[in-house]
Amino acid sequence: MGKGSRSKKAQIFRYLTWESLKSLPFDVKHLFPVACLCLLADSLLTTAVVQKVKYTEIDWVAYMQEVEGFLNGTLDYSQLKGQTGPLVYPAGFVYFYSCLYWLTDQGTNIRLAQYIFVIFYILTVASVFRLYLRSKKVPPYMLVLMCTTSYRIHSIFVLRLFNDPLAVLLLYIALNMFLDGRWSMGSVVYSLAVSVKMNILLYSPALLLAYLTSLGPASTLAQLMICAGVQLTLGAPFLLENPTAYLKGSFDIGRVFLHEWTVNWRFLPEDIFTNRIFHVGLLLAQIAVLYLFYGSSTTYLKSYARLKALETDVKPQLKKERVNMGTSSQLFLLPFFLSNFIGVVFSRSLHYQFYVWYYHTLPYLLWCTRLSTKWRLLLLGCIELSWNTFPSTYFSSGLLHFSHIMILFSLYQAIVVTKER
Repeated sequence: MGKGSRSKKAQIFRYLTWESLKSLPFDVKHLFPVACLCLLADSLLTTAVVQKVKYTEIDWVAYMQEVEGFLNGTLDYSQLKGQTGPLVYPAGFVYFYSCLYWLTDQGTNIRLAQYIFVIFYILTVASVFRLYLRSKKVPPYMLVLMCTTSYRIHSIFVLRLFNDPLAVLLLYIALNMFLDGRWSMGSVVYSLAVSVKMNILLYSPALLLAYLTSLGPASTLAQLMICAGVQLTLGAPFLLENPTAYLKGSFDIGRVFLHEWTVNWRFLPEDIFTNRIFHVGLLLAQIAVLYLFYGSSTTYLKSYARLKALETDVKPQLKKERVNMGTSSQLFLLPFFLSNFIGVVFSRSLHYQFYVWYYHTLPYLLWCTRLSTKWRLLLLGCIELSWNTFPSTYFSSGLLHFSHIMILFSLYQAIVVTKER
């Protein structure tokens, strides 16, 4: 082979490499390598946060005190308390944090607890990335931004050790199982997530629709029984001891939050913030908006069920024709993320750790709108700014509501209005 031929091949190789690198952040075909690089980099970053940033005690000691009472034989939920007050989470929380109590020398080995939460964090990101890889909806550079731009999320996991990260980790694992067609196992894991913190119930309207459209009424009933069975099994010791105390303590939907910690309603006077009429109004608004999107969500999930059946029947042909297999995942995920987002928008109060409830779903929701990329990134930046303003201010709370309403309205235009046309 001549020198000129080798030189030409080298030029072609360099050109192809440069073209590939240029498209790497933008082409969904490159989601997998970008996701792998992000996971590696984020593992190092999160470890560095644990090593370099001072741990801040907020609820960990209270968690350990609450589960210590259980481990000492107390099954009356009204008697399980910590320094921040009574236990207000379901039984799954008690079991998970009892394991952490045992692993961390009765909660005293904070550094080990932090590294356990590093594992929770990486598993969460991996589970989210798998959803994004399957849907092929969001460009690869958003995976990079998701891992690197939010100090608050890293803090919630490894510097605060809240139970919210564990709940959302289980939720994302359940969503992956549903997409894999492992409905019963997914129902078990979803119910486990609810048993850690009941904010996961914000996904339940979409899950019920998914059961009905994909499985039919009879199988839906079976899945609901699985979910209920998990709750009853986990709660059995406490229900047998004092059922009223357990139900009131773990599923108290009327719980009043402290105004001093609110991120979203700082501009309201405290008497309005704690007013029951205000709370009922928010709940009714949430139900109304869910109903507004109901028809479109049902259509999406019905289309998902039909497409999944088609993929099963003609999978070899679809692969041969290189049809975008991510379409079915898009149809499935949007109603779930939307249902949760609506719940967050109309929440009675959002505390700083609640950011993890929906942070990883925001890029997906924004890329389901028809907003320009600049507007999408601007709204993400505004939300990030709001959650990183401590203590919250009138401006940060107002900016958060503005960003939420903009996203919700844009989703309405993209989903409901388009469908009606």
